[in-house]
Amino acid sequence: MIPRASPYLLLTLTALLWSGNFVVARGIQGTLPPLAMAFWRWVIALAIIAPFAAAPLWRERALVLRRWKVLALLGILGVGSFNTLVYVGLGSTTATNALLLNSAIPVLIVALAWLFLRQAASGRQITGILVSLLGVAAIVFQASIAGALALRVNPGDLWVFAAVTLWAVYTLALRGRPDEISPVVFLACTFVAGLAAILPFYLGERAAGARMLLNAPGLAAMAYLGVFPSVLAYLFWNAGVAAVGARRAGLFIHLMPVFGTLLAIAFLGESLRTYHVAGIALIVAGIWLATRDPGGRAAWAPAPRA
Repeated sequence: MIPRASPYLLLTLTALLWSGNFVVARGIQGTLPPLAMAFWRWVIALAIIAPFAAAPLWRERALVLRRWKVLALLGILGVGSFNTLVYVGLGSTTATNALLLNSAIPVLIVALAWLFLRQAASGRQITGILVSLLGVAAIVFQASIAGALALRVNPGDLWVFAAVTLWAVYTLALRGRPDEISPVVFLACTFVAGLAAILPFYLGERAAGARMLLNAPGLAAMAYLGVFPSVLAYLFWNAGVAAVGARRAGLFIHLMPVFGTLLAIAFLGESLRTYHVAGIALIVAGIWLATRDPGGRAAWAPAPRA
């Protein structure tokens, strides 16, 4: 089912819903442990799409069995790893920091493609990578030379940076996505694989004594996480990309730090610091340098995020 609305509105709503994922996860810290948050988010999402995926999955079962390794890898990276690490990181960093670090994904994709896939990188792209990573460092070290020299970092920022790095790996790994498997079946299979990856860590978290507080805020947060950034945002994103193309759609991802920072200030009482402004300016400048071809067009567009 493709939503009937302006593709630009759908893409804007996607960025807003994904930004809300960071803000809600930060705001609910102490009520929902991070592994429980990740696990039950995807349980809810899988329950919603399962009725739509059941019949196609049965028809495509031979294809799924033949390509299960690729599906499992993509599910572990895109569903099992990214949000789980973000939720862990948000226990000790702000939603604003996490969203700004998330902005480094485009340039990380270019860097990893250059390092591991031997894709040619121009001097302009390499400069963009370095400038963007300098912006990441400005956020992580709070633009403090003394902090950088002493390697004083917020552990939460490191967890989030690990998450965005794995998302960049996931985006590159999507090259191996089986085209013969329908989108809804692909989505369902990656949800299952991601849940299987999260399950042992979730059980370990419970064994250590962490419990969910099933109060009104906790239930509302789980409903939001399971429905809006997990299912609706995917539908909106896919419809928007189909209408305007991946290159143009990819630009809307850069609305996430804007939406997320405003939401974090409004609902979490977070503050926008000078080092945030410096960091995002460097990241955006690096993205502009690294993701433009000589003709000035975007050379990269992000894949749908989990």
